[in-house]
Amino acid sequence: MSQKMGYGVNVRVWGDYALFSRPELKTERYSYDVITPSAARGLLEAVYWHPGCRWVVDKIYVCRPVRFTSVRRNELKSKVAPGNVLAAMKGGKKDISISSKAEIVQRASTVLMDVEYVISAHFEMTDRANETDNEGKFKDIIMRRLRGGKCYHQPYFGCREFPARFALCEEDEIATAYPGECRDLGLMLFDMDYSNPEDIQPMFFRAVLKDGVLDLRDCEVMR
Repeated sequence: MSQKMGYGVNVRVWGDYALFSRPELKTERYSYDVITPSAARGLLEAVYWHPGCRWVVDKIYVCRPVRFTSVRRNELKSKVAPGNVLAAMKGGKKDISISSKAEIVQRASTVLMDVEYVISAHFEMTDRANETDNEGKFKDIIMRRLRGGKCYHQPYFGCREFPARFALCEEDEIATAYPGECRDLGLMLFDMDYSNPEDIQPMFFRAVLKDGVLDLRDCEVMR
């Protein structure tokens, strides 16, 4: 299976563990079966981000079987209030510390293990591009960064403690873990709608894995 687009790219990503948390489960974290489109976009933005271009994920190839494992992780049950931080910056006497002994709790998480995907994506120019920006320029920069293993920050699979390795995928045929199978993965988080900063809304879609490929080009997005 392959996809070629004028300004598209295939990126292979892999790692030991991944956690793409289901938003409907709050206390105990439970991962989706595969990487979410928003997480895939975040991986690409870690490699190259520019206000003049916007990443669009077209397909996700699942290259290794879906496997889960359970781990226990230390987490903070509270966070510092932003208002207290601003007050402290202005000289106010606000406590912005967190007592680890009192605030750390141990919670179970169901995570993916031994994951590998190929993210097939393209980029679009935005109205924030300047006069010297063009598609060819961005494509050359992206290819150089992928071939050189360069990134703005370490890509990760859902949580920063699960780093992701990446490389340019130049294979004409991408082998998946589920050839000839069709799997309905149910509703999955697609992305967040930031069109109204005062009311950020999640967007979902019906995830269907056909031949090990999650096709996002014509999926119906629900808000």
